[in-house]
Amino acid sequence: MLPLRLFVLSCGSLWLFLFSASAEKPNVLIFFIDDMGYGDVSAFGHGPVKTPHIDQLATEGRRFTHFYVNSPICSASRVALSTGQYQQRWRIQSFLASRQAQANRKMANYLDPAAIHTAQVFKDSGYRTAHFGKWHLGGGRDVGDAPLPQAYGFDESLVSFEGLGDRILFNNEPAASASRAHGQGEIRDVEKRHTTQIYIDHAIEFVRRDDNRPFYLEVFPNDVHDAFIPLPEDAAKFADITDNPEERKFFAVLVEMDRQIGRLLDQLETTGHADNTIVIFTSDNGPTDWPRYYNRGINPPGSTGPFFGRKWSLWEGGIRMPFIIRWPGRVPAQTTDNQSVIAAFDLQPSLITLAGLAAPAGKSYDGTDVSAVLLGEPAHRNIPVFWEYGAFGSIQPGKEEHISPQLAMRLGNWKFFINPDGSGVRLHDLSTDLRERINLADTHPALVAEFTTRTLAWWAEMSSHYRGY
Repeated sequence: MLPLRLFVLSCGSLWLFLFSASAEKPNVLIFFIDDMGYGDVSAFGHGPVKTPHIDQLATEGRRFTHFYVNSPICSASRVALSTGQYQQRWRIQSFLASRQAQANRKMANYLDPAAIHTAQVFKDSGYRTAHFGKWHLGGGRDVGDAPLPQAYGFDESLVSFEGLGDRILFNNEPAASASRAHGQGEIRDVEKRHTTQIYIDHAIEFVRRDDNRPFYLEVFPNDVHDAFIPLPEDAAKFADITDNPEERKFFAVLVEMDRQIGRLLDQLETTGHADNTIVIFTSDNGPTDWPRYYNRGINPPGSTGPFFGRKWSLWEGGIRMPFIIRWPGRVPAQTTDNQSVIAAFDLQPSLITLAGLAAPAGKSYDGTDVSAVLLGEPAHRNIPVFWEYGAFGSIQPGKEEHISPQLAMRLGNWKFFINPDGSGVRLHDLSTDLRERINLADTHPALVAEFTTRTLAWWAEMSSHYRGY
């Protein structure tokens, strides 16, 4: 008889759920796409091109329409996903670049392994672990002493120029020569258009190499991060959809990425892993917003769906991402959660619960255990999610109106903005104002006072980690 596990869930009132769970530990596969917007996945109803393999994942699993990453920029977003904590606790609130750039922004040069990456938790519990794709938690440019992914719990890895260890370098990437000089791993030069295929090839081989241990696997493609470099004939296939040459290239790499993801999902079926693998699919931040696109008189590629703002912005378009989870027989298929607010830093504590693992001793989380929500029970989030971007300097959006205040908070349907000095106050009701155009601050002074106190108190705590730098 299968053991019973008890979950307690708060959804306005307490409910008790009993379900049978296999003694076999589930595998975990996380797809974390670089710079893919909410509207770029056709399963979320906005993209002009189809992503059939990702859509199939959504059909077989559950979509969440109120999922957030914790930053609108890559390194910071990855820290929160990987640690279950606000990235500011580890002084990585922007993207990792050169040592001087980090010093200018009071940033660490790499994530401290003491943060305890999710991979480390699973490795310590007997899992085999791998990371294939963009890393960007340290290493590259003039930082050659960052820990390798193995220091964070990965048995094997293959990254790009924004990491150390075994890696592939894009022939056209200016930082490739700096990365090559660091050594520390097997290095191959490839065309960028081949990178996702290479990462998926490694992931397929990793899955095939079954040694009767469960696996924790990260696949973090970066083909839909500009520059987009498909074959010209592949981009030409989208001439009937858009006359924007950059969009044509973007659609070509997006469709190819979808095809490669389908190869790995097929491999799970072939090897019999599909039924006991938790598959998670999302993105690290909104789509690109470099000024060079606007300077050419074209819009940047990538869709934020119904939301305003893009990458490098705390508007919804910069931080609200598509999210899919599939776990056959446990996560209800063909369903959508349009209510529950969840965030990337919730994933580590939630996956620990779903896999039946022990949490790291002494570690405290900023994220919450939303395992019951992921299993199909919507819940109201009764604690806020906070964001900060640009308080110590960072890249700004290329379109001026996309620049947001530097602090934000979501609680219920309310989204609140303020700068650290108290300026830039905005209050939006997301239930009626998805594009955050109607500022209700003047008509809700009590809420503004409460949210100001809570947001600035949070920022005071986060900014305390930067003292002395």
